[in-house]
Amino acid sequence: QVQLVESGGGLVQPGGSLRLSCAASGSIFSIYSMGWYRQTPGKERELVARAVSGGSTTYADSVKGRFTISKDNAKNALFLQMNSLKPEDTAVYYCRAIKLGRVYWGQGTQVTVSS
Repeated sequence: QVQLVESGGGLVQPGGSLRLSCAASGSIFSIYSMGWYRQTPGKERELVARAVSGGSTTYADSVKGRFTISKDNAKNALFLQMNSLKPEDTAVYYCRAIKLGRVYWGQGTQVTVSS
């Protein structure tokens, strides 16, 4: 089992920044990939950024150049630095981990970009 807890969401003005954190606990060995997804009402959950164990990263086109995913293996944590935020970035952001073919999700953290 892997437990994921997100934090760092909130209200920010357009053009501002936020840093999301995801703390992983439990059986964290052999986690293949970790990533950030987001969801707005009435829409499917979509990939924001993903990092696999080999070190490669993937970003949604809509966030390239603005968001950066990073990991702190010593702290079993995943981060998402979000800069130049736009109102369309408003969503619930979820942390996801894949281990041995099983998908784990956090509870989500709300990000609202509004003036």
